[in-house]
Amino acid sequence: MNAPAPRPNNLAPFWMPFTDNRSYKAAPRMLAAAKGMYYYTPEGQEILDGTSGLWCVNAGHGRREITEAIQKQAAELDYAPTFQMGHPLAFQAAAKVAELTPPGLDHIFFTNSGSESDDTALKVALAYQRARGQAQRVRLVGRERAYHGVGFGGLSVCGIGADRWQFGALLPYASHLPHTYIPEKNAFSRGQPAFGAERADALENLVQLYGDTIAAVIVEPMSGSTGVLPPPKGYLERLRALCTKHDILMIADEVITGFGRLGAPFAVERFGIVPDIIAMAKGLTNAAVPMGGVAVSDKVYTAIVEGMPAGIEFFHGYTYSGHPLAAAAACATIDLHRAEDLPGRAKAMEGYFEDAAHALKGLPNVIDIRNIGLVAGIELQPRPGKPTDRAVRVMQRCFDAGVLIRTTGDIIALSPPLIIEKAQVDRLFSVLAEAIHAEAA
Repeated sequence: MNAPAPRPNNLAPFWMPFTDNRSYKAAPRMLAAAKGMYYYTPEGQEILDGTSGLWCVNAGHGRREITEAIQKQAAELDYAPTFQMGHPLAFQAAAKVAELTPPGLDHIFFTNSGSESDDTALKVALAYQRARGQAQRVRLVGRERAYHGVGFGGLSVCGIGADRWQFGALLPYASHLPHTYIPEKNAFSRGQPAFGAERADALENLVQLYGDTIAAVIVEPMSGSTGVLPPPKGYLERLRALCTKHDILMIADEVITGFGRLGAPFAVERFGIVPDIIAMAKGLTNAAVPMGGVAVSDKVYTAIVEGMPAGIEFFHGYTYSGHPLAAAAACATIDLHRAEDLPGRAKAMEGYFEDAAHALKGLPNVIDIRNIGLVAGIELQPRPGKPTDRAVRVMQRCFDAGVLIRTTGDIIALSPPLIIEKAQVDRLFSVLAEAIHAEAA
């Protein structure tokens, strides 16, 4: 690993995303290099990565196989368009992704991010309904407390108010199912909560209200950005059955859960359901190059492609769809996942990780702990009149002690690389426990 880059002298030009820019730039935390399970600051301090970057570096940092694939491809073909043209690696990458998706979801549309994947999935659903003569099906259904990226489509079905309020009117035909967080019944659940499957039945109410105008339901198998909400037992199965009953497409937003995070290539496999569409990103390239994708069922793909007259069948795409460097990174990443069985490693570590997370029960201000796969959410009691303050200060203390965690509101979210070892799990939760104790007042 090369020496970390020096700190920049001028922080003002970069308008940082999802960041309190004023507070951050007054006391910046910098990551300048990374290898394996660790980041390094410009001064060389080692930081244990408890978040896989941003839910995305599933195979750990600086993997030689991925780096070399990107370098080789950059020297051979830096860019090629995929509008009415192609390059070999895009097709190879799509084939490798299709080998991991559930049977029948064999057609992959490449994007550049999770937000683009979610918006693309929603557009695919609308195009499908129109192609099969159901043009009245224009309503898109999300859930409360859901996160589906920052495009106008994803925001419309998103259920996190803070992400929406600045932007006024969004798509006109969007509805929401209730969330599944029931703390009075499910607090401190290990894995899937016992109660809440019946909340899927709210889709019946929407069908009664809107009839055959619903095009698709989009759901995260595990809600991540809202603070780690695993699905109640039977919930996703019930929702899948209702979508089938009412001829509604089911979209699984696996941007976070895809590529091994819950102990399977995709989370829907763990839960025993097959959606019509899967949106993905993050772990697809181990975050080495931006890339996302949408896996589409044969039924949906055929309806759109065969249902249109000769010419372009789907008027949608991105300049960088299937970018050569991203395709190279995806191929190398998927090969790594298979060679090292990263989903299997996550599954094998899940119990140890779960025990370490729930050992925090009883610490000051810890009001709930939720976990599934290699993900945990630790919810803290907010300080009176100062929401988010306690969690942010815990995060700062952890960083100073050499551990990176993530916060959303007053919830701490942990999602380490799938290569984490037991000693690193111990350190992650030990430092976190000390920080929670320090912010007890």
